Parts: sequence; C-alpha cells; structure tokens
Amino acid sequence: MKVAIADDDPIVCSSISTILTQVAHADIVWTANDGTEAVTCYAQARPDVLLMDVQMPHTSGLEAATSILGSDSLAKILFLTTFADREYIEQALAIGGRGYLIKQDVAAIIPAVQTVLSGEIVLGSEALSHLSIGNGDATQNAGRHAVNRESDRCANPFKNLTNREQRISALIAEGLDNHDIARQLYLSEGTVRNRISDILAKLNLNNRTQLAILWLRCHQR
Repeated sequence: MKVAIADDDPIVCSSISTILTQVAHADIVWTANDGTEAVTCYAQARPDVLLMDVQMPHTSGLEAATSILGSDSLAKILFLTTFADREYIEQALAIGGRGYLIKQDVAAIIPAVQTVLSGEIVLGSEALSHLSIGNGDATQNAGRHAVNRESDRCANPFKNLTNREQRISALIAEGLDNHDIARQLYLSEGTVRNRISDILAKLNLNNRTQLAILWLRCHQR
C-alpha cells in the first residue's frame, strides 16, 4: 500500500514512516510538514491512504483535507493527531475524513491504515469516547438536527426509519462498506446503495460519515 504522511514534526514523519515500512511493508510516497505542502504533494502523487495531522502551520490539516477531498472525493484521509477535541473529531469526519486516531496509540496505526484502505471508517477509542460522551452542541454538519441543544441528548431520528434502514445505519456506523452490508443482509449492492440514499434523504445528511457519527451519538451514551 502507498501511504503519505503530513505532520509538522519531521521526527513524527520519520518515526511513522519507519513503522509502516518495516512492519506493514508500506511504500511511503511522500511526507509533508504543513497543510499547503500536503495539498501540493497530493496533487502530484496520490497515496492509497494519507495520514494527516490536524494542526499544522500555514494551512491546517482540516483545511488541507477539505481542499484535497474537493478535488478527489475518494481520497482516504486518516487524521492522526494529539488533539482529542470533540469539535476537531466531528469536523474531520464531517468533511469526509475516513478516521481519527490519537498519536499516542502507536500500536493502532497499522491496523487503522489497513482498515481505511479497505474502505471502512476508523475511530480510535479515545476519539469515539469524545463523540459519545462529550458536552456541547453538535457541529453544524454532523447531525445537528438530532441533538437537543438544552440537554445534548439525541432526539433519535432513527425511530422514523424502517427496521431494515436502521440495521443498515448500524452497519455503516460499524464501518462496513456496501459490499459487506449487502452480504450480511442478503441484498444486492445496488439495493444497499438505494437504501442508503433514502436514509440520508430522510435524515437530511450529506454522506455516510455523517450518518455514522449521528448513529454513534444516538446509541452510545
């Protein structure tokens, strides 16, 4: 697999590169030390997975990811950072990031990259706990209508979905892709795609990542 790393600390880039090349036999196609450089490098050589820090000089990781995903909606960006702030996590996933991992969890880096490469969503345990029990309002782009702003408790919009639609939503939140969902529910992939489109329309969401966030917030409190 081809992996790229964007982090403002060259030592971090070097350390992660060593881990991925020696243990996972990955090919590190490039490293960048700020968001602007990451956007430029991505346009020149597109990796299978991009590990992106959140805070970097000139252009932040979130801004860089937004730019990259704007030109390549299929980009697989895994955020790897020291910041476990709920706002960052929700923003990262809402813009289309494929996962959020805390740097201290070194042992999880390789399986996280492999999971993202397979098309699934990765949330480190610390990131997931912040989404599940954090305080404050939901971000504008990630299930804002499903949260009671006074108590920050989910109003459970999923109760308006059919049982099959709720099951599909749960499987998306588990990180399954359309192929695996179809196999589990004995449906065609085309049927799964249509059902997901219906779910997103009913919940007024833009993509399956927002759907996963909303499901987790409503069912893991």
